[in-house]
Amino acid sequence: QVQLVESGGGSVQAGGSLTLSCEASVHKAGTYCMGWFRQSPGKEREGVACISDAGTTDYTEAVKGRFTLSKDRTKNWIYTLSLQMNDLKPEDTAIYYCGADYGRGCWPYRHDYENHGQGTQVTVSS
Repeated sequence: QVQLVESGGGSVQAGGSLTLSCEASVHKAGTYCMGWFRQSPGKEREGVACISDAGTTDYTEAVKGRFTLSKDRTKNWIYTLSLQMNDLKPEDTAIYYCGADYGRGCWPYRHDYENHGQGTQVTVSS
């Protein structure tokens, strides 16, 4: 099981930037996928971006060119997943969750990770 804790949400005006962080504690080696998904009130969850075990990143069309995902190994079995969000739009307003699991494939539209954090709120005003 992977434990995840997000931080870095907040409020910003359209066109602004925010960086979200997620500390991920994994407890075994394996082929895992880590990523971010989001949910707005009254809407379904939607994927945002993902990074594979090999470090390959991919993004949904909604955020491509504006968001950048990176991953650093900070300690044994602990990773920091960072999502740099630029040129934010009001439609980016949502609770953002980081997720991770093993052996289930990695693509940016995923929002069904077996493990995810408690979420962090991002609000973009026009």
